[in-house]
Amino acid sequence: MRIELERRPRASTAFAAISPLLALVLTLFFGGLMFWLMGKDPVATLYTFFVEPLFDVWSLHELVIKAAPLILIAVGLSICYRSNNWNIGAEGQFTIGAITGSILPVLMPQWHSVLLLPAMLIMGMLGGALYAGIPALLKTRFNTNEILTSLMLVYIAQLFLDWLVRGPWRDPQGYNFPKTISFAPEAILPELLDSGRAHWAAVFAIVAAVALWFMMRFMLKGFEVSVLGQAERAGRFAGFSSKKMVWFALMLSGALAGLAGISEVSGSIGHLQPSISPGYGFTAIIVAFLGRLNPLGIIASGLVLALTYLGGEAAQLSIGISDKISRVFQGLLLFFVLSCDTLILYRIRLVFSGNKTEAGAQKNV
Repeated sequence: MRIELERRPRASTAFAAISPLLALVLTLFFGGLMFWLMGKDPVATLYTFFVEPLFDVWSLHELVIKAAPLILIAVGLSICYRSNNWNIGAEGQFTIGAITGSILPVLMPQWHSVLLLPAMLIMGMLGGALYAGIPALLKTRFNTNEILTSLMLVYIAQLFLDWLVRGPWRDPQGYNFPKTISFAPEAILPELLDSGRAHWAAVFAIVAAVALWFMMRFMLKGFEVSVLGQAERAGRFAGFSSKKMVWFALMLSGALAGLAGISEVSGSIGHLQPSISPGYGFTAIIVAFLGRLNPLGIIASGLVLALTYLGGEAAQLSIGISDKISRVFQGLLLFFVLSCDTLILYRIRLVFSGNKTEAGAQKNV
């Protein structure tokens, strides 16, 4: 007996629409089961995880702070994935964007100007884009798999950041802690409101999502992304260049990841340190797929995944469970999103083969 996936003649439009919601419900169910096996009250724990943070003003600001980088990175990844270019290295591009954007406030602390912050944001985007250009170059020139190259570059970026803050960029007045000098006030991303920590990265995320939705919906470039992603040969017949699309998609996603990186450092941390991300670049992959690779849908899914980070911190303090539980929820969510999408497009077939032939009974699920 073997298990096969047989493509359905027609995918259900209704199930395709409710697939993300179904995946979320299954994640909550199995998450509650996990808490029950751990000896915790599943209802109370899920309430602490997903509901309680929504009724506190401070928590809402933290939710926006955590959602902003997820949305920024994910909308760039959605363009990559819809064009059939699989950028898995957004975490590295996030890190390099933070580093390149921090060059000015770290190496030129005496520069106090209104131009400082815009220059930092631009340099962060350039750094992320150029770092994403490495797998683009390797793919277009040597036909290298961008999944592997972009992923391996993540660890190079993280080790480079660690070397910088422990070595040449370490604050001499920092009591030997591995961090850079604190940024000047002109290098800090302003807060949206006077009564909270949420800053302008949230605005950048919304603007990027709306702009890319508009591009995909109404512009020729969006049509090019869709055509080359679904049928590269048809795109070539239409005069579209698959190599140029590799460069466009990867560098666009890298630029947005770099913007998220420097925004996080400038808006939330105020200096460089060995760890500047809890894994935003990898979680953004889940955000992109939960949002159905639609920039507007990614805004909602980014808030949901940000809630797992926030709820994990709250549950760690109030219930005494590991903060790694948030990663478990993210993994469950990705698993059920992909499983639901697979079962929408394919049916499971059990093939029972005989001794000499495979003409035995077949059963469809």
